[in-house]
Amino acid sequence: MKNWMRCVGLVAAVVGVPPAMAQDADSCKKVRFVDIGWSDITATTALATTVFEGLGYATSTTIASVPISLAGLKSKQIDVSLGYWSPVQDAMIEPMVKAKTLSMLPTPNLSGAKATLAVPAYAAEAGLKSFADIAKFQKELDGKIFGIEAGSSANAKVQAMIDKNELGLGGFKLVQSSEAGMLAEVQRAVRQKRPVVFVGWEPHPMNIQMQITYLSGGDASFGPNFGEARVNTLVANDYLDRCPNAGKLLSNLVFSTDIENRLMVPIVGKVLPATAAKDFLKQNPELLPKWLAGVKTFDGQEGLPAVRTSLGL
Repeated sequence: MKNWMRCVGLVAAVVGVPPAMAQDADSCKKVRFVDIGWSDITATTALATTVFEGLGYATSTTIASVPISLAGLKSKQIDVSLGYWSPVQDAMIEPMVKAKTLSMLPTPNLSGAKATLAVPAYAAEAGLKSFADIAKFQKELDGKIFGIEAGSSANAKVQAMIDKNELGLGGFKLVQSSEAGMLAEVQRAVRQKRPVVFVGWEPHPMNIQMQITYLSGGDASFGPNFGEARVNTLVANDYLDRCPNAGKLLSNLVFSTDIENRLMVPIVGKVLPATAAKDFLKQNPELLPKWLAGVKTFDGQEGLPAVRTSLGL
């Protein structure tokens, strides 16, 4: 029997079959994430890094715009981004996936998301219900549409509509800002009961904290069903081959809009993302078995018990 096992091991080595419990190489111990500065990605990145650290990995998170994050993945200075929103970022990212300058995991980490232009509910009640209505309210809107950070695909779609004077938007200005800056403008308008048009999306606490209406009629720019979207995980091009155990966890990480909406509330409320994520997992430990199925600690032990212990469960 010993000789038979020795032969099996030799054959496996010759044909390149990895051992059943292969550990990641030392170079994989630090997992380098990028956060594109959106609250939903901050939330999911915090969940991911908390689990990785419970497995004995070290993590780092760089906050960067979408173009810079993609450049980091391409140059392999970044390992993972949980923030590829499709279809709004397809034009930017699909060519890179096809050129194999970075890789996309096959299963989205979130389905059922959406992203399009939105208004406060009272503005919709006043008649601003669709993209075609925006131009009718140009004076009340001060000729502005509020976007997120410069370089985002959502902003690019709005700017393209303005440049082409689609639906009479040629006289509007896109105000680019951070997510926080945009929401501050929206909240100011809400307090004053002024109409405001902005880039909105779900998951996000805005869907809980404000009464908002997503505008119809934006299919040509943002896609059908109010810009129905999925969020995908991107990795440096050879990361899954180099770090299969870490890659297994990343492949297992699937979230829901409910998970993200709830977790984002304390994060937006200035609770540290790592603290919010750890508290959330303590309160929702039923998420862990599926995420950790087939995943080991960095030193090759069972992953689920280690993460539970790290959370004090």
